[in-house]
Amino acid sequence: MFSIVLSAQQAVPEGRVFGLDMQTLISIGIQLFNGIILALALGLLLYKPVKEFMRKRSEGIQGKIDNADTRMAEAQNLIQKYDAKIKDIDKERIEILEVARLEADDERKQILEEAKLEADKIKNRSLDSLSEEKKRLKEETRLYIIELSSLMAEKYIAQNIDDETQERLFDEALAQLEEAQWQN
Repeated sequence: MFSIVLSAQQAVPEGRVFGLDMQTLISIGIQLFNGIILALALGLLLYKPVKEFMRKRSEGIQGKIDNADTRMAEAQNLIQKYDAKIKDIDKERIEILEVARLEADDERKQILEEAKLEADKIKNRSLDSLSEEKKRLKEETRLYIIELSSLMAEKYIAQNIDDETQERLFDEALAQLEEAQWQN
């Protein structure tokens, strides 16, 4: 290897880095010709398969993009449908709550009316009972007063009046009581 480098170095004229002689030019020409032939052969052999591969790959990628677009459109459609359903559900929820509130308000009014009626009934029964009790107490009081006054009159008369006068006064008082009406 070292010898090749030395021989290449001797072939290059003094002061030049690269020697451009006929052999180098022919070698460059052959390499260029080989490159062109290789490019043409590879182009003829590989151009159609590579082009077909790239076309299929582009179609596959485009198909995936189209599929993704259709799925995205379907997803957007579903989102719109769900949003509409959510709005409908919210409206229905509000309507149900409003109906429930109105029913509760009606029921509250009905319960209050029933409670007022029951309170009025209790009040009326209490007043009736109180009125009857008052009448009964008046009657009892009247009877006690009559009994007490007769006892007192009897004791007073027994001490001050004889039997004949007592009989006459008793008959007169009884006659007056029968004629008089008791005031309530």
